[in-house]
Amino acid sequence: MKKWKVYEYKNCSTCKKALKFLDSQKIAYEKVDITSTPPSLAELKKMLGHYKEVRKLFNTSGQVYKEQKLAEKLPKISEIDALKLLAENGRLVKRPFLLGPETGLVGFREDEWEKSVR
Repeated sequence: MKKWKVYEYKNCSTCKKALKFLDSQKIAYEKVDITSTPPSLAELKKMLGHYKEVRKLFNTSGQVYKEQKLAEKLPKISEIDALKLLAENGRLVKRPFLLGPETGLVGFREDEWEKSVR
C-alpha cells in the first residue's frame, strides 16, 4: 500500500476537502502541518519535477506572498533560491501539498487526485 504525505493547514478549506477525499477513498496518509513543518528542500525539488515551473508551488494568493512582493521578485531569483524560500516558510507553499512514491500534487482538484492516488 502506498503511503502519502499531505502538508496541510488546519484552517484551509481546500485542505479539509482534500483530507475528506482521501478519507473517503480509504487512502493512508501522514498529515503534516505546513506552517510548523514546511516541505524540505528535497521534497520541493521532487514536487518541482512534477510541475516544472517553480511559481506553481507558491501560494500566490497568500498574505506572505503579497507582503514579500514575490510576484515581482520571483522572476528575478534563481530556482534554488525560490525553493529555499518555500522550505523556510510553509505559508508560501501552495496547499494542500501531496507527495507520494511517484506522484506529487499541489492544490486540490478532485479529478486530478482521483487519477493520482490509486
